[in-house]
Amino acid sequence: MAGPLNLDDMVAIDFHTHAEEACGMHADDGYDDLQQAMAQYFHSPFKAPPTIPETAEYYRQRRIAAVIFHVDAEAATGHRRYNNEEIATLAAEHSDVLIPFASIDPAKGKMGVREARRLISDFGVRGFKFHPTYQAFYPNDRAAYPLYEVIQEAGLPALFHTGQTGVGAGMRGGYGLRLKYSNPMCIDDVAADFPDLKIIMAHPSFPWQEEALAVATHKPNVYIDLSGWSPKYFPPILIKYANSLLKNRMLFGSDWPAILPDRWLADFEKLDIKPEVRPLILKENARRLLGF
Repeated sequence: MAGPLNLDDMVAIDFHTHAEEACGMHADDGYDDLQQAMAQYFHSPFKAPPTIPETAEYYRQRRIAAVIFHVDAEAATGHRRYNNEEIATLAAEHSDVLIPFASIDPAKGKMGVREARRLISDFGVRGFKFHPTYQAFYPNDRAAYPLYEVIQEAGLPALFHTGQTGVGAGMRGGYGLRLKYSNPMCIDDVAADFPDLKIIMAHPSFPWQEEALAVATHKPNVYIDLSGWSPKYFPPILIKYANSLLKNRMLFGSDWPAILPDRWLADFEKLDIKPEVRPLILKENARRLLGF
């Protein structure tokens, strides 16, 4: 069993990493095809998706803590999800570097609400991940609100994919996935209806970057993680807000294993970010948000 997480010894917190290797089972063939397409899209260096222990070792060597999760999209895709309990258990075995989030398809309704409560009380998950495009739901759909209520009540963050996605990119019909669900303006409703819910909008929100910045500027409970893109491609307006109005609500995220933190951090070094802002983005904002 790994020791406790000591963030004083960490150089950064990566707020966006994926548990891509199935836990205790092989993924469906359809999901294999999807992963292969994503690996091609992101030019992945991995021959096979890294396991959770392999992920932990990579981050341990670099003294970076990592928020790790999967995505439950069973209703929309028919793919078996990875087991939340097993991911949390594996993360606990590497608790010196891994911070477990869970994922529950909003389509699970009351069953999902019950599962969320159990994962919080019995497995110590520290937040929840949603992918509106992959899960085929609008974040402001009232059917998802009971799940948000549980997360808000527990004081935990909810992380939402926003903008275009590499999932299904280049596949026939984009694998049937629809980008409209991930417009960040839908998050504005959630932030207004759940003012005490800690909300993170994942990624530079192409093609809705200005909408995302407007939501985060207007709603103080909304953060942005900068994962999924190399920083060298960040639009100037995103860098401007990261240096000023939103400097306390921007988070480092890589999108592992699609993008390696080594590459992200090297490109981030070249950005015109104020010296006093860099530690906020790399660690301190995430630390405050997670309550560590």
